[in-house]
Amino acid sequence: MISDITEENKILRESVRDFAETEMAPHVMEWDEAQHFPIELVPRMGEMGMLGAIIPPEFGGAGLSYPEYVVLVEELSRVDGSVGLFAAAHNSLCTNHIFLFGSEEQKRLYVPDLASGRKIGAWGITEAGSGSDAGGMRTTAVRDGKSYVLNGAKHFTTNASVAGTYVVMAMTEPRKKEISAFVIERDAPGLSIGKKENKLGMRASDTASVILEDCRVPVQNLLGKEGNAFRDCMQILDGGRISIAALGVGMAQGAYEHALKYAKERKQFGKSISEFQAIRFKLADMATEIEAARLLTMRAAALKQEGKKTSKESSMAKLYSSEVAVRVANEAVQIHGGYGFIKDFPVEKYYRDVKLCTIGEGTSEIQRMVIARNILK
Repeated sequence: MISDITEENKILRESVRDFAETEMAPHVMEWDEAQHFPIELVPRMGEMGMLGAIIPPEFGGAGLSYPEYVVLVEELSRVDGSVGLFAAAHNSLCTNHIFLFGSEEQKRLYVPDLASGRKIGAWGITEAGSGSDAGGMRTTAVRDGKSYVLNGAKHFTTNASVAGTYVVMAMTEPRKKEISAFVIERDAPGLSIGKKENKLGMRASDTASVILEDCRVPVQNLLGKEGNAFRDCMQILDGGRISIAALGVGMAQGAYEHALKYAKERKQFGKSISEFQAIRFKLADMATEIEAARLLTMRAAALKQEGKKTSKESSMAKLYSSEVAVRVANEAVQIHGGYGFIKDFPVEKYYRDVKLCTIGEGTSEIQRMVIARNILK
């Protein structure tokens, strides 16, 4: 693959692919139908450095570059997008937010447990009435002596039910719409987990509400400066959107490979359907678009690794990769015909899973707004 320019990338891809094929692939549909979060994978993923991917070794991480992290998420998602999404949210959002904006004490306290997989991380910003409009959030954090008291709820929170550590955003100055971030542990009084969502796709990924009722946290749990979280979140999302782009590329690759294999095997009118121009052109378009999406994602990752601002590039990669994933999965089902519509064939699951990529971490519409804002400056 074009993204495996370095030997390190190639070795990493082979290692993660072997893990995904041997430890994930046999159970994918079982997990999907039971909506089972594969907690049994977590210790091994921690050992392999998958849960501290972009965290330096001194904090217990694997110290991967962003391009290497893209390979990791892509290869997990090629087999099961739910596991790729778990790794992306844990790494890019929760763990990375603490690592980038936490104090030295906070980093030493929380990051090693997250990087090793001893604890799973969740990141809460979305609310029932506040999705794309983060400034409309209702969760509040009121200073009371040496504590903050938080009230509100976060919806559609990835890893919510299984997490041990949460990064949660709340309004500390509602009149000025100033948002602050807080690290909260699972056993904090006043924190509870609400409804686990029954989803169209990504069903093995845990998605639930985090409820805060007079949840009192010490002032030292404030993450970054008070009122700075919106700006910090935008930087976190620049990296997070790269991981969602990788998620889309991985699922598109998986759907394409199944469609390619099926097209070679399926016989109609005395020959394999891959010999018909209609199918050949579909496969050619799928392969081309996946490679283009991979290159956009790697470009954003390379710029991120260089420490450059990537708002435009991250949004371009996320927008294109997510929409390519939807198109590829759709064509994969079409190539399978009636068999694409039943659960005995994997493309049915890819078709359900990929749609999330155009919604999570900023919808396609939001990505177009970000891109337009950047090119019209």
